[in-house]
Amino acid sequence: MTDTSYLDWPFFEPRHAALARELDAWAGAHLSMAHGHDVDAACRALVAELGEAGWLRHAVGGRDYGGTLDAIDTRSICLVRETLARHAGLADFAFAMQGLGSGAIALFGSEEQKARYLPRVAAGSAIAAFALSEPDAGSDVAAMACAARPDGDDYVLDGEKTWISNGGIADFYVVFARTGEAEGARGISAFIIDADTPGFTVAERIEVIAPHPLARLRFEGCRVPAAQRIGAGGQGFKVAMATLDVFRTSVAAAALGFARRAFDEALARTRSRRMFGKTLADFQLTQARLADMATKIDAAALLTYRAAWERDRGQRVTKAAAMAKLTATEHAQAVIDAAVQLFGGLGVVSGQPVEMLYRDIRALRIYEGASEVQQLIIARELLGEAVAGSAP
Repeated sequence: MTDTSYLDWPFFEPRHAALARELDAWAGAHLSMAHGHDVDAACRALVAELGEAGWLRHAVGGRDYGGTLDAIDTRSICLVRETLARHAGLADFAFAMQGLGSGAIALFGSEEQKARYLPRVAAGSAIAAFALSEPDAGSDVAAMACAARPDGDDYVLDGEKTWISNGGIADFYVVFARTGEAEGARGISAFIIDADTPGFTVAERIEVIAPHPLARLRFEGCRVPAAQRIGAGGQGFKVAMATLDVFRTSVAAAALGFARRAFDEALARTRSRRMFGKTLADFQLTQARLADMATKIDAAALLTYRAAWERDRGQRVTKAAAMAKLTATEHAQAVIDAAVQLFGGLGVVSGQPVEMLYRDIRALRIYEGASEVQQLIIARELLGEAVAGSAP
């Protein structure tokens, strides 16, 4: 059983502890790590179930549009993701993508856009997706090639997106395209594109080691009303980065949930597995490994919830969020790898919890900014602070 004493940390208010404990009880009764081969159907069912139970309300900003609060509470979405990840990786994915896919609308959308999309996201009746990456523009957003040209009261999109989560099952996509107001990142705009829009197709479904809906998208003469643009023309990079700033810390929280589950599994295994007349837990090598795992988890948790707390206080958290994601995902990989090792041969048997966690964690070190990108962000922020601090 996971130690929940961290819920008493000063980062949290009583409502946060209550949320985590209520969700943990619900997840224990309703979720399983295992799911069938039809991942699309499993994701659709999870979105509907999470919506019906009211958990998706935490992923949406705005009480008037189905959200729990007027703005997204970072600590809440982190606790939800951590708890769901501990019980079922696909449930965490379903929750996270509802938030990420609709976050740009909640932050920058018009009243009409919010009213049309957000209540359905919160209810689980519409599935959202966030389409930023391209074959040659992942970490380097400024290299984006997908373009949208104005044509009367519309825009016409041409190009591709790839590695798009919920691709193939989403009801709408927030798509970023070059509109040419300026060079580089300053000439990008964001659009809401419904899945049935002519000229939009799912070009390819992508299979990955931790199965979830993923696809390459194609736009060929895809006509979108200008009213579907989010914010002003040329603001797309700002929209994307602000959305990612909200949810990047929650990636760290998901990694934390995976790590906690792996640690719980390893702790139980070492106490029950007999070896040379002792339990595995009796050996000092095992005890040292468990101590290292627990320390990594607490270090990641402190950075994760510091970043969430600071953002909820209105502070700029670019550096703190990058530190949290870097540390939590890298530490979770190490913790889960150690858990597999402690399980021995059983740890690599398909369907075992630690084997599933081993596949689940790997992508988190890449998406929403790879670990190397987080290092660059941290260094850039540190150097900027040093210059500001030395100015007369």
